[in-house]
Amino acid sequence: MSSDAIADVYLEGPADLTLVDAVHDALADLWSRVPEVSDEDRMLFALAVSEVATNVVEHAEGPEHPTVTIRLEVDATTLTAVMTDDADPALIRLDRVTMPGEDAESGRGLALALAALDDLQHDPTHGNVWLLRRRRRDV
Repeated sequence: MSSDAIADVYLEGPADLTLVDAVHDALADLWSRVPEVSDEDRMLFALAVSEVATNVVEHAEGPEHPTVTIRLEVDATTLTAVMTDDADPALIRLDRVTMPGEDAESGRGLALALAALDDLQHDPTHGNVWLLRRRRRDV
């Protein structure tokens, strides 16, 4: 936990959909410890975290079964998530992500995350590191 954090949660597990369920539980735990975070901030941050976590586990590929670590943190002004995996680097250009057409059955996750967050970064240098930040509107 950073020195400014009010609360944080850390999880680690294999890159599969059980981890996405664990993320929902971790967010519920986090919100129980920081009830002052507004419903809007909770909803939009949770949406972004869930969408990126789902993308991470659905697209994680590599020679071994990839592992994902996720740290969720709340401080006085910001909601932050850091997701790290040891999968092959994802070849994604966040500056080219757009919302697909209304008939599309997938492909909305990163576009929704970008809309809900103030900052979304991806570093594929060693596996993948995703940094998600939303400034709290309730402060």
